[in-house]
Amino acid sequence: MSPRTVADPRTVADPRTAAAPRTAAAPRTVAVTGLGLVTPAGNGPDAVWAHFLGAGPTARPDPELDGLAVDFSCRLADFEPPALLGGRLARRLDRFSQMAVVAARQAVADAGLDPAEWDGDRVGVVLGVSANSVHTYPVEYARLAEGRADRVSPLMLPRSIPNMAAGEVSLDLGARGPGLVVSTACASGTSALALGRDLIASGTCDLVLAGGTDSPRTRMTCVAFDRLGALSRRRHDPAGASRPFDADRDGFVLGEGAGVLLLEHPEHARARGARPRAHLVGHGASSDAHHFTAPHPGGDGLARAVRAALADAGLAPEEIGHINAHGTGTALNDPAEAAALRQVFRRPPPVTANKSVIGHTMGAAGAIEAALTVLALQHRLVPPTANLDRLDDAIGLDVVTKVPRPVDVPTALSVSSGFGGQNAAVVLTAA
Repeated sequence: MSPRTVADPRTVADPRTAAAPRTAAAPRTVAVTGLGLVTPAGNGPDAVWAHFLGAGPTARPDPELDGLAVDFSCRLADFEPPALLGGRLARRLDRFSQMAVVAARQAVADAGLDPAEWDGDRVGVVLGVSANSVHTYPVEYARLAEGRADRVSPLMLPRSIPNMAAGEVSLDLGARGPGLVVSTACASGTSALALGRDLIASGTCDLVLAGGTDSPRTRMTCVAFDRLGALSRRRHDPAGASRPFDADRDGFVLGEGAGVLLLEHPEHARARGARPRAHLVGHGASSDAHHFTAPHPGGDGLARAVRAALADAGLAPEEIGHINAHGTGTALNDPAEAAALRQVFRRPPPVTANKSVIGHTMGAAGAIEAALTVLALQHRLVPPTANLDRLDDAIGLDVVTKVPRPVDVPTALSVSSGFGGQNAAVVLTAA
């Protein structure tokens, strides 16, 4: 047996899930058979991809942030939870869970699966969440502060805890396998994909809904990041505020969204006649152990995560066709990330930065970016980075800008970093 495989003696009995008797080893490679995207650039993979090809930034004034030093964000433009989920469920869920359920439903439909027919015991859910019920907290805390404890909603607790994103997706779709939430700050979505891949590779699951969800565009979150000096204050030009790798960048823009990838055992997908969109072939993770918010200036931690992902995939750096960067547009992150990529790649391949279009979606970012990487591999196009007018001389990367770039190498890397020195990377290949 290869050291890269795990024995899997089980068989799958239900023919409706189209799985053949399984006697071979479970591979480390898993298929991506479905995508779900809820973003400021649109909902659903087709709409989101079309928007990204034009690189139109989505930042605009946000009424929820009126009166603050930063009063703009990248928010969902067409998202009506009561219409999508029904009034009762929409009222029960906070925004981060609403988005997760909608994105998960999209991913299942995109994969051509019917939850009424699958073996729910073999279906897992792993989602990255960096925060929790930040939209409904202020209302409940105000009631308590006003001496109206009897008016605090009984839904306060079940609505607020981060694991409810996975719990509500599991409940909605009848996924009875492991249900987990990963919190590695802004690397959470990528970390969730890695764990989802491992649940399949270990033989624990046939299917895993893996991704991330977050909605940090609230007044307190905005003030907190602004006090750290992390947000752009480009109020005169919100659309031009998110500027990864640009010499005139001054911070990131708050976004919101959810991205879910349907990961599937390759034999399971093959047996039911599903054609994968791509394959997830490797992942790596590391900790900087350097600073509680700032990245290692030389990018050492992220470089270790990238090397680990390449080793896990059995690939050399020169086999990577393009990179979907973390690219926050902050003074410290961009040069540190660029340094990490220059450490690993003698000549880094073309780079794109999706946050230039939809802002920073925190725990969802890595999952949304991985989904866009899947689409880039399918279309053999790297979407452009918005707002890159003058590349910072310290970056030293080939950043795609203005128009999409054809790239005919069927392998890509998506990377994420977060507070606490958390780093994660995944390698994806075309199907």
